[in-house]
Amino acid sequence: MSPAHNRSEAVKQALDALDRGVEPDRPVLRDAVRALLTELSRRAPGRSVEVRIPPFGAIQCVVGPRHTRGTPPNVVETDPVTWVLVATERVSWADAQRDGRLRASGIRTDLSEYLPLYPPDGAE
Repeated sequence: MSPAHNRSEAVKQALDALDRGVEPDRPVLRDAVRALLTELSRRAPGRSVEVRIPPFGAIQCVVGPRHTRGTPPNVVETDPVTWVLVATERVSWADAQRDGRLRASGIRTDLSEYLPLYPPDGAE
């Protein structure tokens, strides 16, 4: 993973590319996804929801019953570009879910209360 001081910069670079209508370079997108997942795990510590952003990362977050084996009952999954857009509220959680770009199953999977994840608390 990228050094901590580059994490917010990767998110900024990814958003700049998306604003220009181009997909971010793979390393930038990877680092942005991981930075936003890290911020989500900081804001919503726990192990009841699994958030999957293949191929770049997955975390468990949100307080509640801990999942230990098999398929988790609460799963959120989306592609990296959609994750960056949703995590920064460029696209709403509800719109991404309605459009099928974000899949969320389980009673704890609405993570919109933790958004936006960028800029991180206390930054910018």
